[in-house]
Amino acid sequence: MTTSTAKINIATTSLAGCFGCHMSLLDIDERIQDLAEVAVFDRSPFTDIKHCNQSDIGLIEGGVCNAENVHVLREFRKQCNILIAVGACAINGGIPALRNNIPLKECLEESYIDGLGVVNPQIPNDPELPLILDKVYPIHEIVKIDYSLPGCPPSADAICAFITDLLAGREPTLPDELIHYD
Repeated sequence: MTTSTAKINIATTSLAGCFGCHMSLLDIDERIQDLAEVAVFDRSPFTDIKHCNQSDIGLIEGGVCNAENVHVLREFRKQCNILIAVGACAINGGIPALRNNIPLKECLEESYIDGLGVVNPQIPNDPELPLILDKVYPIHEIVKIDYSLPGCPPSADAICAFITDLLAGREPTLPDELIHYD
């Protein structure tokens, strides 16, 4: 537990994905009040904090598709005692990883040169843009994770049950009815 507040510190972040896992977190609705009695949200959809303090639990969604994602993921890992890969994108690359079977050069040319409605055909090369990786990686290929919470996205009930188990000091378990991929 965090000693200054006597509450568990929870942080979240998102990489390459649709933000659906964060939407499921927000969908825990009034149960957030129960959670707020024992936990403080650091970096999350509830705050505008860009960099988190040391956190007891970190929830991360999305795959790793560019150099900025790698940096965010590594920094987030350093700040989280327990890191949970949330959703299909974090666990196996999800929908963003569909590009993994196509060479990156082809993807970029299709999007920026040959695509429908392209007005000024050129592949962006501004140094301010994060370097795109050769493929989309699941987060466990970049950093150590402690738990995986499956789903696309995991339901609010699954997220709530998972966090509740951790806060109670239990190994998180999910019954089959809480796991879905829709």
